[in-house]
Amino acid sequence: MRLLTTLLTIAASQAAANDTAGEFDYYVLSLSWSANWCALEGDARNSPQCDPSEDHGWILHGLWPQYESGYPEFCPSGFAPPTRGDTAAMTDIMGTSGLAWHQWRKHGVCTGLSPDDYFALSRAAYGQITRPAVFRKLEDAITLPASVVEEAFLRDNPELQPDQITITCKQGYIQEARICLDRDLSPRLCGNDVIRDCTLDNAQFAPMR
Repeated sequence: MRLLTTLLTIAASQAAANDTAGEFDYYVLSLSWSANWCALEGDARNSPQCDPSEDHGWILHGLWPQYESGYPEFCPSGFAPPTRGDTAAMTDIMGTSGLAWHQWRKHGVCTGLSPDDYFALSRAAYGQITRPAVFRKLEDAITLPASVVEEAFLRDNPELQPDQITITCKQGYIQEARICLDRDLSPRLCGNDVIRDCTLDNAQFAPMR
């Protein structure tokens, strides 16, 4: 078992070594509903993102470089890593500085951008998408078809088409809205490995607290 783990680690490292910063086809903007993440994972971790005093709704999970099929990760980068101040400055839209650090380390390094430019681009991408206000009005937990969440994003972002956004689920909860963008942040078609909509008719959706 230990040998298998070692071989898998080596294979993953070799695959990452083949990824080159700046060489990718498009971005996926991933938005996570904070209350659902807290119900699934964050509360158990005592994450500051889940503190009742916070007012997070759809947070920025990340801006991910993608190939037409698959994605690069952990690319070699010539830039110094972000400072604590850099990652702390992203907590208003990312929930925690730890998430900002992880997103840079795994995905940001593959953009070919500096940490400052990557976080600035991530903030710009996040800012250009209208997060449907209807979900902030929920007072109680509900179940709903995942398609309703997509329809809400399409209604409030008329420039988006159905094949440019996908809704994911995890353990019966609505997890994320993932929006595909060109390198200039214009909406574009998602790759076949991204456009895999959750088909649940009774997905759980937790209200803000």
